[in-house]
Amino acid sequence: MGLRINDTVPNFTAETDQGQITFHDWIGDSYAILFSHPKDYTPVCTTEFGAVAQLTDEWAKRGTKVIGLSVDGVEEHKGWKSDIEGFSGAKAGFPIIADEGLEVSKAFDMLPADAYLPDGRTPADSATVRSVFIIGPDKKLRLSMTYPMSVGRNFAEVLRALDAVQATDNQPIAAPANWEKGQDVIVALSLSDDEARERYGEVDIKLPYLRTTADPS
Repeated sequence: MGLRINDTVPNFTAETDQGQITFHDWIGDSYAILFSHPKDYTPVCTTEFGAVAQLTDEWAKRGTKVIGLSVDGVEEHKGWKSDIEGFSGAKAGFPIIADEGLEVSKAFDMLPADAYLPDGRTPADSATVRSVFIIGPDKKLRLSMTYPMSVGRNFAEVLRALDAVQATDNQPIAAPANWEKGQDVIVALSLSDDEARERYGEVDIKLPYLRTTADPS
């Protein structure tokens, strides 16, 4: 069975280009984003890692750590980072996990249990290792996305999703379609109209089951 929303994510110890980590300890009390890739020195992934590097200040504002994963080794990661930084014009200060044995990819259900890396492999052999996981400080999975090889990830959307996760965590509210930070949110049906007003102030009742209020965050 795959990893589901609100599952505690697997803990693991792994080598990165910045040394060994134990994942839950590395997360600590922060939110975390794990974004994975099928091979170093690939064009789409280079643009994606560059996009993550360019958002360094935004992740920090949100108290969120980011960590990459690729199924190549530490030395490949170190060499690839110079390309990423040269292309993006930004420092790639986040660690990259070296998942050569596919242990992490399998633990997060990105690959079948019997998957392996053949000699002379190409990115197609680990194509499904193109996922994003947003994880809470309690080490529970808040959101996941998986992309095909041909579609670069929109990290502005990952940032927007992180904002929505943080705004709604432990709150009886939800983010509507296309929501961005600061826009009105939806009041949960678990609150009556009076309870919603007492908690959030003004409530706009658009439909009996669709009520909005100002973003409390």
